[in-house]
Amino acid sequence: MAQITSFGQIGATPVRALSLSGDDGVRLSLLALGARLTELWVPDRNGTPADIVLGHDRIEDYRTHGRYVGATCGRFANRIAGARFRLDGTEVTLASNEGTTQLHGGPSGFDQAVWDIADHSESHATFTHRSPAKDMGFPGTVEARCTYRLLQGHRLLIEMTATTDAPTVVNFAHHSYFNLSGQGSGDILSHRLQLAARAYLPVDAAKIPTGEIAPVAESPFDFTAARPIGQAMPGPEGHDHCFCLDHPLQRIAGQDLRPCADLADPATGRRLRIWTSAVGLQVYTGAHFAGTHGKAGARYDRFAGVALETQGFPDAPNQPGFPSARLDPGETYRHLMLCDFSPDAAGSQDPVAPSPRPGSR
Repeated sequence: MAQITSFGQIGATPVRALSLSGDDGVRLSLLALGARLTELWVPDRNGTPADIVLGHDRIEDYRTHGRYVGATCGRFANRIAGARFRLDGTEVTLASNEGTTQLHGGPSGFDQAVWDIADHSESHATFTHRSPAKDMGFPGTVEARCTYRLLQGHRLLIEMTATTDAPTVVNFAHHSYFNLSGQGSGDILSHRLQLAARAYLPVDAAKIPTGEIAPVAESPFDFTAARPIGQAMPGPEGHDHCFCLDHPLQRIAGQDLRPCADLADPATGRRLRIWTSAVGLQVYTGAHFAGTHGKAGARYDRFAGVALETQGFPDAPNQPGFPSARLDPGETYRHLMLCDFSPDAAGSQDPVAPSPRPGSR
């Protein structure tokens, strides 16, 4: 059984941490604040392990400049324009935290909640959190769960679920920043990225989707073939865009998942392949880091890590042409993210191999 330790406290509330380990050299640390991944140790081509996710040593940092680092974001990950939407004819007003926009659930989203550790072992941990009605403005009481589970073959499965007692909207995302060379080792611009996405969502100046679903072909958003991240920047701020995953669901590692992303570091030979049940992938290249204090004395400069956030489409409650984010009583929201760090793929099909036919979103 994994040992639960103290990571400090927020006011009078203690914040717990625990570590998981697999039999293949993969191990990780988790924090109850935000049901957060704080360390992820993965071997390179020579078997040498490194911690490949960004993080912090102090709880105060996770509450200020590092609040989304490694966290489970919700109730609604990404952006909702104007911090408002209509549900069943009634306007819902939310707490804003990015100008007039709500980002990642608001100023006190799930990333700032101290989750309960409901169950754990050497290879898994389940966090739970109750979000009351009107929390950050959202209707309905939501019961949220997040489980991290190490599987055989250098795999990590993250499962996020929710139920509600009244109609609401839900969109969770896992928000680790990955650097396959090791956290604090420099930028990720030489990492090679390939995505199973032939379309993306253009955004306006406030990073809100325009409603258009645009092809990636012949643009900086075309990662249908692997290329260095730094070779495909749409501007000086890099990427902060949602890609539309167009493969149909298939049976991978006992779950219904679709191919998503393949990230590789030529320098170390480490590779991350992702499958998901979600319809979108937000790619954020971390332009906001600016000499930020990280773990173990590390400093994070621009592009120190890349976030690969599987999720629903941003601003979906205001965009009738996007897949719905609605959750009703009696339903269960279930979002899976499978990360594979092994030399071989998690299933018979590579996560970004060409699809035999266009899949529906």
